[in-house]
Amino acid sequence: MRRATLALPALAATAALVLAGCSTASSSPAAAGDGPLRVVAAENFWGSIAAQLGGDKVDVTSIISSPDADPHDYEATASDGRTVATADMTIVNGVGYDVWAGDLAAANPSGTRTDLSVGDLVGAKEGDNPHRWYNPADVSKVVDAITADYQAKDPANSGYYDQQKAAFTGTALKDYDAVIADIRAKYSGTPIGASESIVSMFAPALGLDVLTPPDFLTAISEGTEPTAADKSTIDTQISTGAIKVYVYNSQNATPDVQAQVDAAKARGIPVSTITETMTPATASWEDWQTAQLTALEAALAQAAA
Repeated sequence: MRRATLALPALAATAALVLAGCSTASSSPAAAGDGPLRVVAAENFWGSIAAQLGGDKVDVTSIISSPDADPHDYEATASDGRTVATADMTIVNGVGYDVWAGDLAAANPSGTRTDLSVGDLVGAKEGDNPHRWYNPADVSKVVDAITADYQAKDPANSGYYDQQKAAFTGTALKDYDAVIADIRAKYSGTPIGASESIVSMFAPALGLDVLTPPDFLTAISEGTEPTAADKSTIDTQISTGAIKVYVYNSQNATPDVQAQVDAAKARGIPVSTITETMTPATASWEDWQTAQLTALEAALAQAAA
């Protein structure tokens, strides 16, 4: 989806603070009897993970929870500001993906809240690929960081958070890890085409070779016009069968992308879809991701046959 720089008309537009570092602000233990930790995630893909890691010791609110909402273009409300102002912890994606979320936290400062920026945690800077929830290694780092922050905020339940993390990584992620390993074992080195840069986040873990020009992937992700040369390159890759599978984001099917999808299908190249945000919204992060990877594996198997 398109990236944009957003204003926050309902909030303090002059806020100059930005979230920096992996986790910022206080990690002071929560006072006894305060109830569950109040956690606010900018997007529900991170919120889903945070809720599972916290169990009944946390209360997670995800500001972006609808598949129809574009996190790039979201305009925060006064209600969102109040939610953040009373939070014990916030989780934002960063990397220019949800600028409004960083501004929201800055406009509602707290001396006790812990602010986690995924981009800062994984060392990604503005202009880098922002789709970190599609990168298995980055997700692992976020799981570790959220657990550590929970334990710092609520040390009395440190063992509980260890148990939640073990259940998440060992049980909830079992199918997700298995399909990644299976794709890598069976289809490593397979050349594929893609519509945008989301695919670049998970293709290395799967061992897949993305042939689509990187500038095209970035252009579609950011809502800018791809070059004629890049479009011609992709047309040739499709018409000659140089790519074996085409993967596209169905939430961002521009005319250029739709033309490529149609051309791939006409050439007999299997097409696999992904979405940028959780679909359906009621799914867990791992169920959503596993379903998409399973569909991709089926497309790879079709291509190999």
